[in-house]
Amino acid sequence: KPAASSSSSEISLQIDPINADLDNHILGLRGQVRKLRGVAQEIQSEAKYQNDFISQLQMTLTKAQAGVKNNMRRMNKSIIQNGSNHLVHVVLFALGCFFLVYLVSKFSRR
Repeated sequence: KPAASSSSSEISLQIDPINADLDNHILGLRGQVRKLRGVAQEIQSEAKYQNDFISQLQMTLTKAQAGVKNNMRRMNKSIIQNGSNHLVHVVLFALGCFFLVYLVSKFSRR
């Protein structure tokens, strides 16, 4: 309660003995603030751990994608090489067949 002196610029404060347990409330609030601070620090450390874990997963995924791309390139090269080898064999077989038919037709006319 403020004092009623008008000449002084000071304020005097009186606490009723009925509200004397105000200190206990303040101490209780300080304890709750400490607990909340601890919980906030735990949340912060868990969030940091989760972010690190996610960044490691992203790096692993990036490496896996690079590996898959390299393997796809290798497979495409081998398919192209095997396909071209197959094509060469087919052309040689066709030329051999034509040559054989040519020889048979040349000797059968005589």
